[in-house]
Amino acid sequence: QVQLVESGGGLVQAGGSLRLSCAASGSIFTINLMGWYRQAPGKQRELVAIITSTNRTTYADSVKGRFTISRDNTKNTVYLQMSILKPEDTAVYLCYAQTFSVYWGQGTQVTVSS
Repeated sequence: QVQLVESGGGLVQAGGSLRLSCAASGSIFTINLMGWYRQAPGKQRELVAIITSTNRTTYADSVKGRFTISRDNTKNTVYLQMSILKPEDTAVYLCYAQTFSVYWGQGTQVTVSS
């Protein structure tokens, strides 16, 4: 089993930056890819970014050029560096990991004020 714990969310002004972290524990050697989703109130959960075991990355069009996903295998951690934040980035950000199944973190709130 895999456990995921997110951190780094908070309140920032538009144009600011935040760095989210997701630490994995448990059967981490089985993880094939990790990523970030977000869910705003009343909206569907959407993919933000994913990173594979070979460091291939995919981003939602809405965050390309502003967000960067990375991973540190020595710390079993995936990061999401968010820059030039916009109010529409406000959401609960959830970490996920995929093995033969999918695991989700509890979510961390990101609020961008205008």
